[in-house]
Amino acid sequence: MRELMDLNVDHLILQALREDITSEDITTNSVMRSYQLGEVDLICKQDGVLAGLEVFQRVFTLLDENTVFKMQVQDGDQIKNGQHLGQIRGDIRVLLEGERTALNYLQRMSGIATYTRSIAILFEGSKTKLLDTRKTTPNMRIFEKYAVKVGGGYNHRFNLSDGILLKDNHIGAAGGVAKAVKMAKEYAPFVHKIEVEVENLDMVREAVEAGADIIMLDNMDKETMKEAVRMINGRAETECSGNVTKENAADLIDIGVDYVSSGALTHSAPILDLSLKNLHKLS
Repeated sequence: MRELMDLNVDHLILQALREDITSEDITTNSVMRSYQLGEVDLICKQDGVLAGLEVFQRVFTLLDENTVFKMQVQDGDQIKNGQHLGQIRGDIRVLLEGERTALNYLQRMSGIATYTRSIAILFEGSKTKLLDTRKTTPNMRIFEKYAVKVGGGYNHRFNLSDGILLKDNHIGAAGGVAKAVKMAKEYAPFVHKIEVEVENLDMVREAVEAGADIIMLDNMDKETMKEAVRMINGRAETECSGNVTKENAADLIDIGVDYVSSGALTHSAPILDLSLKNLHKLS
């Protein structure tokens, strides 16, 4: 895991730190002129699901590898308002400099995990899996998609190189569903599945006949989606998409699709309120 962190996210965390510390932390340096060992508590201020603890810790160790953590929780845990989650011990200057960036990651990722869990539990016991989308915060995708998995969801394609998804504009550029699927099959490696976004039953029929592997039912009403699933009849996997939120997800359970994708998991999840408190010196 450490090697994966170094390779995939350290440069992003360093970029976030550079955004917050362009030359120095002038406030901290005003009140703490030299090294002083200290300790601070990580406190939960809202019920939710924890995600991003290793990223939180990495912020501090990138500033000082000697920072020590004594955590009582791990990613995926249900945490409660007022719960003491652990302690961070190290140079007080580092604890102060890294506080905001570390909490930004932990609060954001925990918020996504919490929101995802609230929807994922609705699909428990059904065949339908909850997916995220590419509607993520720039430079935060690796963190946000990880948080979705911690919350009980699944990842759709990670980026444009991961899979073929022929959306409305791709279909328009190609000249129709059948042409788009044919061109994708001719161009793409055979190991890639071809997914097609459709908006009505005529497009569903065309996608099935063209040999699409996955058919995304986009912004259809419930009865139309049920009819689409009957038409497809197992000849392709099915995905429902379009403004799926915690408020309406339960209405989609009995449609019978294989997947439900929701951009709201990442673009609309509120943060989970967490805080670093009780910073004090150690002799």
